Amino acid sequence: MRARDRTWAAERRAATLCPAGALAVMLLIDVCNGTLDLPRAACWVGLALVLLGILYPPRVTAGRDWLAVRGMLRERRVRTDLLVLVRRADGMAPRLVLRDALGGRVELDPRAFTANPMLWHVVDGGVRLSRERGLLRCGAGPLQALADRIDGEGARAVFDASGL
Repeated sequence: MRARDRTWAAERRAATLCPAGALAVMLLIDVCNGTLDLPRAACWVGLALVLLGILYPPRVTAGRDWLAVRGMLRERRVRTDLLVLVRRADGMAPRLVLRDALGGRVELDPRAFTANPMLWHVVDGGVRLSRERGLLRCGAGPLQALADRIDGEGARAVFDASGL
């Protein structure tokens, strides 16, 4: 079974349109002022590319016993059945850091799981295997909190849909 982040396409579209719109506005202002030349246009394009690099969302996919997070330039993977560490890094943007026994490491936004329960279901199967094997000793707390949150939101959605 393979699962992926269903919200990624919309996030990518927004991350692409924002720099494109900003570039169009900057070029239009320069054209209207008569100050557009090649170095200035190159500067605006470079600025738009930097903005795209900052806003571009990672693509999260999971399969049986693996989780992959693909950014703009590279993909990182972990074996979920060989996880040895899971921790939550709080800050401006909360992150979930997963590390496996083979040295693989991924860092992702936990909202990828809350927005995609099927993705969490696939990853949770590998996490359970890691626990059964005795590999995952650190990180039960953040994973349990995430599982409780996903289950609670799912139950709320079922109650809302049924009118209860």
